[in-house]
Amino acid sequence: MMSYAIVGFGAVGQALAHAFARKNIKVAVASRRPPEALAPQARAIGPTVVAKSLRDALEADTIILAVPFGEHREVAKALPSWEGKTVIDATNAFGVLPEELDGLPSSAFVAKAFTGAKLVKGFNHLVAATLAADPIVEGGHRVVFLSSDDEDAIAPVAALAKQLGFAPVKLGKLNEGGALVHARGRTWGQLIFQDLFKKEQ
Repeated sequence: MMSYAIVGFGAVGQALAHAFARKNIKVAVASRRPPEALAPQARAIGPTVVAKSLRDALEADTIILAVPFGEHREVAKALPSWEGKTVIDATNAFGVLPEELDGLPSSAFVAKAFTGAKLVKGFNHLVAATLAADPIVEGGHRVVFLSSDDEDAIAPVAALAKQLGFAPVKLGKLNEGGALVHARGRTWGQLIFQDLFKKEQ
């Protein structure tokens, strides 16, 4: 059984927790605040959402990064090595200048901090309210875009997205398709997203 954790419990972290709770999938949630500060909100979302310390949450196989972009390095420092872990980067580098990212797509920049991890960009293009809502809408499934430089890493994340009720769409490597869903400075990649759905075939 894969184990999951969401790091960051702001609007996006809570929205993701709702998605897990809706399908009764167990997920740990953690932030810089102590677990007892998160526990009431976690319990209110659902019984499968468990507040933990950052250290305990990072024992999960798959960690969803839902912290403000600037805090990703702090999270990365919490483990000496990220070998064997999958990190789903749901952050957005809004307002961050491309030169601050060494000219890399933001997820490739994040990946540098998480040495040894398989990093997949995903769940970042939906606003929190949309993410928290049921992804099955009018007979279709709301789309989640996934990109990674590690081919093998995408499949389990796509499987998770499906389990949560989303339709995963693979965009290839971070600097190829992934570049379409990166926030750049104050703009949003090269795609303007409408509400995208995949109709049941």
